[in-house]
Amino acid sequence: MNAQVREFRVPPLRDGLVLGRDASVGCVAIRKALDLLTTCAYTHIEPDDEVVGDIIVRESFLKRLPRDALIDFVLREIKPLMNRDEILEIELDVIVDITGQ
Repeated sequence: MNAQVREFRVPPLRDGLVLGRDASVGCVAIRKALDLLTTCAYTHIEPDDEVVGDIIVRESFLKRLPRDALIDFVLREIKPLMNRDEILEIELDVIVDITGQ
């Protein structure tokens, strides 16, 4: 028997989830679970797409990346990797360059 044991993370996800349109667990259930497990605020985005049903992303993340840019990224880069019944965890790294005067 082989086993992998790792610490349970709280919150259980870092940046967000992409839910397929036919995922076995819906957005409402995921959001309720997150409300119980973490104090971090998450935003729910519903893109108009035949594969991707919902995007749940850490609210603070949208301060660094506009909502439309995130939707475009998910549909362009993540959607081709998933089926309608999958739920994928996403970890996003955004680098913001700030130039002062």
